[in-house]
Amino acid sequence: MKPARTPWISYALIVLGSVIMIFPFLDMVFSSFKSASEYASLKYSLLPKTFVFDNYRMAFEQLKLGKLFRNSLIRSVSIMVLVLLTSSMAGYVLAKLRFPGKQLIFRFILSTMMIPTFLFFIPNYYITVHFPLVGGNDWLGQNGNGGLAASPLGLIVPFAVSGFGIFLMRQFMITVDNAYLEAARIDGAGELRIFAQIVLPMTAPALATLAIFEFINSWNEFLWALLMNSVNGDLATLPVGIQTLKSYLDPTLTQPLVMSGLVIATVPILILFIVLQKYYVRGMMHAGLK
Repeated sequence: MKPARTPWISYALIVLGSVIMIFPFLDMVFSSFKSASEYASLKYSLLPKTFVFDNYRMAFEQLKLGKLFRNSLIRSVSIMVLVLLTSSMAGYVLAKLRFPGKQLIFRFILSTMMIPTFLFFIPNYYITVHFPLVGGNDWLGQNGNGGLAASPLGLIVPFAVSGFGIFLMRQFMITVDNAYLEAARIDGAGELRIFAQIVLPMTAPALATLAIFEFINSWNEFLWALLMNSVNGDLATLPVGIQTLKSYLDPTLTQPLVMSGLVIATVPILILFIVLQKYYVRGMMHAGLK
């Protein structure tokens, strides 16, 4: 029997790749503690000579991080919850129910995933601004003050449904044994109860995976948030606020503050991933085995 070989080359490549991936994050964290003069210095160093903790206080003041953080959190959590709800319900219908045109509807949903997101911006903006009976609009969507775009709903509603989310949930729900569903129907359970008490618990890894994806995408989304900010400046999110500070002020003075804002902006994503990591890994393994 041949002796087992230590895969040291694989370990070395994994460690090297991990260092390469984590280095930009460490540079961002340590740069947030540098002074403006040290950051602008041509001589690069990873660690700051003097840790300037005041950068975070100034970032909260100049970036108005409290309001930006609140807007981003409300938007990301709302979109995540709505996408989980709509995707799981649509995925259940497409995976477990029989009705005419089901495959056609599913192919149409798949086709929407091939269209670049920014192509929807103009029609979505028009619908949002001229939404009837909202934001001062009349029943024709006219004579208003921005419609949905004047409220936080303008940041949320256009992203409440995800074609990728529906596809992901359908693929996972197909693997649920129909015997469980038939047994529940024989016992008199309705479709809503079957969906909530049987199917959803069995697809928890898929829900966790989708929750992470949607939260990160919503948290980092910039273009639509910038468009809504042009209608109502109170709707600015963290990416918009940080980019505004970076664009209009002296970068040699504000870059450490921008780094501080970016560090703060990564905290919710790290917390969410740590909380849902077990389910996320299980979902990825399940998808790989399929």
